[in-house]
Amino acid sequence: MSSKPHILIFPYPAQGHILPLLDLTHQLALRSFTITILITPKNLPTLNPLLSAHPTSIHTLILPFPSHPKVPPGVENVRELGNSGNALIIGALSKLLDPIVEWFESHPSPPVAFISDFFLGWTLRISRRLGIPRIAFYSSGAFVTAVNNFCWQNPESVLGRSVVEFSELPGAPSFKEGHLPSIFRLYRESDPDWEIVREGHLANFKSWGLVFNSFHALEGPYLDYTRAKSEHRRVFAVGPLSLMGPENGADHVNPDPQNVFSWLDGCPDGSVVYVCFGSQKLLRREQMEALAIGLERSDTRFIWVVKVGTAQQTQEGYGVVPEGFEDRVLGRGIVIKGWVPQVAILGHRAVGGFLSHCGWNSVLEAMVAGVMILGWPMEADQFVNAKLLVEDKRAAVRVCEGANSVPDPDELGRVIGKSMSMDSPEKRRAMELKDEAYKSVSEGGRSCKDLDEFVEALTKLGVNEF
Repeated sequence: MSSKPHILIFPYPAQGHILPLLDLTHQLALRSFTITILITPKNLPTLNPLLSAHPTSIHTLILPFPSHPKVPPGVENVRELGNSGNALIIGALSKLLDPIVEWFESHPSPPVAFISDFFLGWTLRISRRLGIPRIAFYSSGAFVTAVNNFCWQNPESVLGRSVVEFSELPGAPSFKEGHLPSIFRLYRESDPDWEIVREGHLANFKSWGLVFNSFHALEGPYLDYTRAKSEHRRVFAVGPLSLMGPENGADHVNPDPQNVFSWLDGCPDGSVVYVCFGSQKLLRREQMEALAIGLERSDTRFIWVVKVGTAQQTQEGYGVVPEGFEDRVLGRGIVIKGWVPQVAILGHRAVGGFLSHCGWNSVLEAMVAGVMILGWPMEADQFVNAKLLVEDKRAAVRVCEGANSVPDPDELGRVIGKSMSMDSPEKRRAMELKDEAYKSVSEGGRSCKDLDEFVEALTKLGVNEF
């Protein structure tokens, strides 16, 4: 019999969601919990590093991905559908309710708690049925969570307004309607999948506790606000979790694509801007051309990671680097198509800026590396994250905004060049945030204390104690 309780963990199948929850799972496994991770077959390989690190304490519950009329057969991860496919994946996964309950009821030592991603809020129904607490895990920040929660609670006062004021949130921020989180903006009333999404977001705040991949020095006021709004007042900020994950070697599968690290070794400190827009965003021809010209005119060293589309998309110019560009920037810039070891690149002393879509994981990875962000938010939580970085923290510069926007190449080149200068205030602020991030996860730091409190609360959980 394990000295610590059994916990069931249910990640959401999207890269930006699953990896931080696995980092948290690693921390729980180090503290002697018995853990079962619920996963569908095609997402199982993502768990390999974690299962190798904890062969005896972490188990898997592999359930087939439920069929859904609008999800093509064989699709089990959001990356295959893009951001607009979230409601379909969430709707499909909600059909696992009965199989999970059956598994639980037949288990000789069933879990005493259930941790699931915030996109899986419908799982509160399972925990209530089984009489165990459900914890919502947020792979995104507390600011966007506060904005999102207000939207779901007050849709009639938000939808249809060109600018939405959030007067009750700390700092009374306002956003254009098009900059609100996509998961809310795409909501379609009375559509069954979207009703599951809405119910789930509201259920998160009724759950036993909320755990954030964030830290107080970054989002203190929003974490406090979220605690005040949640039903049980249990909010734990335990990030950045990437600083506490297993040494999984995932970043070293191809340690030096195109000799990028050898090239970086020859560059001055903080002189290189890293350009990457995440695993889902494919830029169209006009955007690729504007970005290429901007980089060329910036007179700045760069690494540009280009997502490559299908043959049809490539034919239409999506993800296509303009002809002759690589020759013209030879020696000053590197273009990489496909996967790169992003964390390792950001951590290199030569990298001083990150031209990013401002996805939360990218934000935290830049922060841990002490690298300033040049923000081009496009969808999802990215506009809220950009506002946090640019206006609240002054550790970022906005270079463009919108999924379909095309930046002015001259202005883009000018902003990159100016921001990457050695004495940029945003660069200095980014280094300060790096210190705060490390301090938070160190012994005695706030995230470290929150994690200890979370572990203690889980340890005390008996089946009837919540």
